[in-house]
Amino acid sequence: MPIQSEELRKQWMSRGLIRETLNPNPVKQFEYWYAEVIDSGIPEPNAMSLATADTNGQPWLRTVLLKLYDDAGFVFFTNYESAKAQQIAANNRVGLLFPWVALGRQVKISGTAEKIPATESIKYFASRPRGSQIGAWASPQSQVISSRSLLDAKIDEVKHRFARGDVPLPSFWGGYRVTPFEIEFWQARDSRLHDRFVYTENAGEWAIERRAP
Repeated sequence: MPIQSEELRKQWMSRGLIRETLNPNPVKQFEYWYAEVIDSGIPEPNAMSLATADTNGQPWLRTVLLKLYDDAGFVFFTNYESAKAQQIAANNRVGLLFPWVALGRQVKISGTAEKIPATESIKYFASRPRGSQIGAWASPQSQVISSRSLLDAKIDEVKHRFARGDVPLPSFWGGYRVTPFEIEFWQARDSRLHDRFVYTENAGEWAIERRAP
């Protein structure tokens, strides 16, 4: 049975975050924290906020789901014709935030987003539930639609189109990998005197600094 999140929060707050315990590789440190968050039982541990900016400099924020990660970066999937995709095409510098605030932790990532190879998107798309595959085809993401009934009709159309076989990957849908150049680990502490450690990448090496709360 998972430990209650409030109990975990108190445990982590009491022990804090110490430089000597940090993995020199921020992705390995993320992996360690992510495993603890999953074990805590909080819903949607892979939910992350994605920040982009449009051509006017206006920032935009939405929640997406982390689906893959490794030393190369953090991967999410979306419609390549969506607003976020258009913003990334114009400015591929993005921000990610894992808001595990209920557990007293956050991870903030700054990096650049690039489309992943189609072969990787095909592999992931094939693992999705059929309803999600159909939804990817049916939804003109970010575009104005006049009613839900039009979306339902499009779903029925796609179901009929692919009734006799597998649903293929749409050409307008796939993944982005965010390659980080800075990753911050934030640990809540008493009196708002939180622990913050920032990894900064330089020529393939990571430097670690403590920053004031």
